[in-house]
Order: sequence, then structure tokens, then C-alpha cells
Amino acid sequence: SIKVPGKVRPNDKVFVMEKVRGYGGYSAYSNYSIYSIYSNYNKKKQTMTINEIQDEIIDEFSALDDWMDRYQMLIDLGSEQEPLADEYKTEQNLIDGCQSRVWVQCDKQEDGTLHFTAESDALIVKGIVTLLLRVLSDHTPEEILNSDLYFIEEIGLKEHLSPTRSNGLLAMIKRIKAYALAYSVKA
Repeated sequence: SIKVPGKVRPNDKVFVMEKVRGYGGYSAYSNYSIYSIYSNYNKKKQTMTINEIQDEIIDEFSALDDWMDRYQMLIDLGSEQEPLADEYKTEQNLIDGCQSRVWVQCDKQEDGTLHFTAESDALIVKGIVTLLLRVLSDHTPEEILNSDLYFIEEIGLKEHLSPTRSNGLLAMIKRIKAYALAYSVKA
């Protein structure tokens, strides 16, 4: 069976989760086939507000009832993320407070928005940082600073992370907002 969260229009970015037969003869969502349709996605994302992107993520995660499925979705999202260039894997970009290694790079674009790239050596953390970048990247420093990241609570991420991963998540948010603050002061 295939579930598609929310309303789908042509050229939307869509995640399709297929239920597959697990090993041992039982059905499970332990593996995913995730297909992404990227036509016009970047153009659409640039016109979406931070809250609209958060709502989209909430819809995608609400299609999954089990937290093992949600963890797998995070792993798959992280796997789809482009690797960070080695030149950006520096001590300056390394996030303190994360048990795993996480680098976040920020570049100010010509239109004044901030574009973030990141990488982690842990799969679930890479998926978490991918979600953060999806929400906050390509917005102005002011939009980032004023954002309330309610999707973290709404999808249940906060309550299903270990204390060390929760600290790492807070450290990633803090770093992204620090970049936004630094660029807002420079403006």
C-alpha cells in the first residue's frame, strides 16, 4: 500500500512510502522506497514561508504512525542530502554540544537570504539537520531569528530523541540563529 500525505499537485515535492515485506515473514515499514519529485521544488520553496514549510513537514510525518518509520524517514532524508564540501568541514563550522560530528556552513546570497549546507557523520542526525535546513535555509536573517520551530514538537521529535541528540538539536538551532544574528547586524 502507498500513502501520500496531504494534497498533491503537479510538480510538488512528494515523499511516497511503500510498505515492504520485512525479513522473517512480517510486514513492516522498516525499509522505504522514497521517491522525490523535484520539478519546481526550489522555486516553490523560495516562495514558502517558514511556517508553511513546517506545516508541510508535519503533514509528511503525520502519515507515519510508528516512530521506527519516522526514524527511517529521517535516515532516508539524510541519505538524500548532498555531502558538504571538504573545505567547509572545519573547526569553525563544527557544532559544539553534539555527540556526533555536525558541520553547518552559512552563505549570504545576493537577495539577502541565508543559504545553509550541513553534514553529519550520524545518519539520524544528518536527517534532523536536513529538516532544519529545509525549514530555515533560503530565508532572511530576520525571518530565521523570528521563527518558532514548532514542527519539532508537532512531529514528536523532541520527545523521541535521546538527551544527547536533543542537546545536539538545540546546538544546531542555536548555531543557525547565531549566523542569522551575525548577518542581521552586518546589514
